[in-house]
Amino acid sequence: MDDSEDPNKLASTLHEPPTAAAATQPLLQKPYPTFEPAITSASEPEEDQTQYLQISYNYGPRSIKDIPFLVLFCLLVLCTFGFGIFASVHRNPHRSQVSSFIYNTTSSSCTFVKDIRSPFSSNSSRWSLFYESLSDSSTSYGRPTFLNNSNSSPLDGLHGNYSFSTHLTSLNSSKSSLSKGTSENSSYPDNSVPLDSPKSTFLSGLIDYASLLGNPASLKSRKSSLVKSLIWTLVITLIVSVPFVLLVLLFLKHYTKQLVYASLPFFVIVPIFINVYWFVACALSSRCSDAFPLGYRIVVLIFVFLVIAVIVWIFVSNWHRIELTVRIIGVASNALWSNLGLFGVLPALTLGLFVYYVPIVVFLIFAIRNGKIVPKEEHGEYHCVWKQDGWVPAYYTLAILTMLWSATVMIEGQVYVISGTIAQWYFSKNDLGPKHGIRSSLRNAFGPSSGTICFSGLLICVVRVVRSVVDNARREDASGIVNLILRCCANALLSAFDFLNKFTINFTAITGEAYCSAARMTYELLKRNLLSTVFVEVVSTRILAGIVLVLSAIYAIVVCVLLKAAVHLGDDAYFVALMAWILLIVILGFFAHVLDNVIETVYVCYAIDRDRGEVYKQDVHEVYVHLPISRSHRAGFVSRTPLVV
Repeated sequence: MDDSEDPNKLASTLHEPPTAAAATQPLLQKPYPTFEPAITSASEPEEDQTQYLQISYNYGPRSIKDIPFLVLFCLLVLCTFGFGIFASVHRNPHRSQVSSFIYNTTSSSCTFVKDIRSPFSSNSSRWSLFYESLSDSSTSYGRPTFLNNSNSSPLDGLHGNYSFSTHLTSLNSSKSSLSKGTSENSSYPDNSVPLDSPKSTFLSGLIDYASLLGNPASLKSRKSSLVKSLIWTLVITLIVSVPFVLLVLLFLKHYTKQLVYASLPFFVIVPIFINVYWFVACALSSRCSDAFPLGYRIVVLIFVFLVIAVIVWIFVSNWHRIELTVRIIGVASNALWSNLGLFGVLPALTLGLFVYYVPIVVFLIFAIRNGKIVPKEEHGEYHCVWKQDGWVPAYYTLAILTMLWSATVMIEGQVYVISGTIAQWYFSKNDLGPKHGIRSSLRNAFGPSSGTICFSGLLICVVRVVRSVVDNARREDASGIVNLILRCCANALLSAFDFLNKFTINFTAITGEAYCSAARMTYELLKRNLLSTVFVEVVSTRILAGIVLVLSAIYAIVVCVLLKAAVHLGDDAYFVALMAWILLIVILGFFAHVLDNVIETVYVCYAIDRDRGEVYKQDVHEVYVHLPISRSHRAGFVSRTPLVV
């Protein structure tokens, strides 16, 4: 093919002498399959083609991009904090004291009773009636009288009636005096209760509960043992997770094939073991059998086995790509191992997000207290109720939207930092990468590219909200042709965005381009090099997720066995093991998420390398050259020679 007619001419000819370009040209033509050249429009500016050919990592100063979205995000945050401070200052301190307000007929408003003890005094006619009725009820029908002292106050009487922990003897003696009083005094009706009646059972249970409150040593001991075991287990899991993640990463770097193939059987064995174990344990437990009938247990058992069968089918249908996936994970693990500082920066960013959330949550709590207590008429009577200010729901909407957008901005910021750091490692001449790669990525993420990150976070936030609405409509089984059309349009738009956004933020971290420009350039870059923007190596994601589930499940089983054997925690060991499993799976899931982003970043860097006709990492080219061109292409190790320069 004539070079003048090839729009995919590599950029190496722009930077090498003619002899060198001619020498390397045969090597550049052989490794990759032939394809039909893209038809270039005559009206397309020639500058765009040269711009595409000059794609590389931008080490120089970058200009600020997507400024309007940065301004919008900052304005939203300032409004949230400003109205939050206003809500904190103007909150009503009587929000929780609505019951202390009474309707004043003179002023036609609600008046606060300042002295809370004054209603219990003998001068209050309302509480005097309550006192008389309480005294009458305490001396009627032969029941024991606690308010038999004329000098005692109603408060003392109430204390005597409801202090179970200090009057257990009185309660027990009251039970006996109840039968004596009814038999000796014939003027009162006979209200004796048979011992086998439901009332007697309820009274006995009440006395037993009062005795438990009076001597709750066994209950406190059980709760304290559970809480202590839970705290220690979570702390140990959190401490052990750090070297555990590093050990998994080290094994994935050096023994990827062995670890993956050793984990594959456990993808089936562990779910089967857990499924059979809970079924047998529930059958042996009378409490579980009574609460969960046999028919429902069989249905759940069969459903879990069907899910396991689907998992097996997924791996069998993708078995031809396992070897390629193993090598991709190995390359990404090597890149991540060379940038271990990411494991300190990324959790710090997440912690910073939670610290940023704290004042917003406080403002939301104070916003509820903005309002006033007003009289309300019901059935001809007035009583005092709480009326919230009309702007509070609007502030809640503003604060929640700000929190959602901030979360997506932080997620995109983390992806940007990962991509920028890995890209600097990739385009360096040594395996260690630049010394300040993470610092440079952080400076670019929260500096010149902050507007781009805000724009990307806004798009992701909108997509998540729309997807949630579509999923809710599908779960509610909304019928009608209009709902069907809306769901189809929404799914098409979401798929188009996923198509657009897949590698855009990675490309932005590498070049510093604006979001829309980066999306267009990414698509053109991958299209020119026969790399599909639709295809994503999802098998690596599934295998990483399976490894995370297997390792965390094995850890939870070990924790459960140790708690039952050493601590003698009983059935509470299942709950503690479940909490340890959730904590470890969150940590390992975060690790898998980082490794996925590394895989995608290396993919874009490989595309840039191939577009320029250069090889910065030969081991990466040896693996990524085998990626399928499209979804219909069957991936595998075919006789394709990697690019060598």
